Amino acid sequence: MVKQETWTTDEFGASHTGSVGVLLADGTVPKPAYIMMTEHGAGLTTAQWTVYDGHSRLAPRAHALRAVCSCGWSGPEHPLDWGQIGEQRLGEAAAEPADTCEQEWDQHTVEVEKSAVALPEDLAEVLHGLGEAIEKLAQNSPLAALRAARLLEVTAERTAYWPAHDARRDLGLAATAAALGLDEDGARHLLARFGRWSPYS
Repeated sequence: MVKQETWTTDEFGASHTGSVGVLLADGTVPKPAYIMMTEHGAGLTTAQWTVYDGHSRLAPRAHALRAVCSCGWSGPEHPLDWGQIGEQRLGEAAAEPADTCEQEWDQHTVEVEKSAVALPEDLAEVLHGLGEAIEKLAQNSPLAALRAARLLEVTAERTAYWPAHDARRDLGLAATAAALGLDEDGARHLLARFGRWSPYS
């Protein structure tokens, strides 16, 4: 497994997994690096941007950072000034452009949310109010808050059953994924969960 710091949102989950991406001077993306942790060769494989400082032949020097998303989106390049970085740790010296990458990915997810099928305003307000009410209830009665959350799950499972079947029959996977801001795998599993069929059928 490749270790790397990533970002997701509650709504879109793994369909939009963001991270700080690395570009080399020739414009290519470096392979994950294997970092040895013990003298016997045990270690881990990582694509974490902070290891690409050129100090090891297994981790070349990064030329630029950019935000990337598992959906294929990428943000603008942020070149690194190695004359200024010098011998500083890359994680400290390039913290600012890395933070900028996260902000750019955040804006990307805002655009994804805008592109998803719109909810009626009154329903969006009800859902927001329910969330706030349950959080407030949890301060005084955690068990009541848990029951309320469980009833929301029951409601979701009951009310989404036929819409899942209708979407599968009438829209297809690609159109459903686009409307929900998910990738096709995410849409497949969502439809299967609510429609109560196997995602592999």
